[in-house]
Amino acid sequence: MKRPVKISAPLSDSLHRKLNAYALSACAAGVGALALAQPAQAKIVYTPADVNFSRYPPVTIDLNHDGIGDFVLALGGRADSMDVWSYAFAYAPRSNNMNEVIATSKKGYAPAVALRAGSEIGPGRLFGDADILVEHLSHFSKHSGYSKWFDQWGNGGKGLKNRYLGLKFFINGKVHFGWARVTVTTSGKSFTATLTGYAYETIPNKSIIAGKTHGGNQATLGHLATGASAIPAGRVKPTAATTH
Repeated sequence: MKRPVKISAPLSDSLHRKLNAYALSACAAGVGALALAQPAQAKIVYTPADVNFSRYPPVTIDLNHDGIGDFVLALGGRADSMDVWSYAFAYAPRSNNMNEVIATSKKGYAPAVALRAGSEIGPGRLFGDADILVEHLSHFSKHSGYSKWFDQWGNGGKGLKNRYLGLKFFINGKVHFGWARVTVTTSGKSFTATLTGYAYETIPNKSIIAGKTHGGNQATLGHLATGASAIPAGRVKPTAATTH
């Protein structure tokens, strides 16, 4: 006995629409679950600036904009009968006295390193708690006098443009890394130090690159849901994980 032949009837328009809606809902749910499964993406918070160091009041850097200063940039000096010393230095305020700057030594008031753009700031670097950027001596005597510059930022009296302080600070007890961009301009026996911007990495204990103002690119959730292998390379439009 032959089995009866089954004839597939075409789906009605209303049923077709319902099936499409169900498929879209399932896809959206899958994307949501995938989003929850994704690891935290690196994000850099960058703040532009244009302010000269001063003795009173000093310049305060609030990297994460929580209303509490993370670092202080200031001028200082001392004098005696024959010598006049002038300084620019960076230090952690009392409210965040564990914060540190990349330096040549762990000793207090060690020279702060003048990092170039592209330098890595993170675990393994040597940090100090109060660091000198510029140190200048003017010596006077009855018979002679001289002017002398110390450390990297003074650059023998030539100054430096757009170099970076490497910063380590804490948010809710966790270490974060950042940078502050500084230009030192000299004129004879005097100098001006200017803060021109600063940034930090929002992921705890993750290194940051000096001068980098945004995090790495990442694929959109829609692309991740369909699978990277299904997307032609030329059509992928990454989204920047950036805060300005």
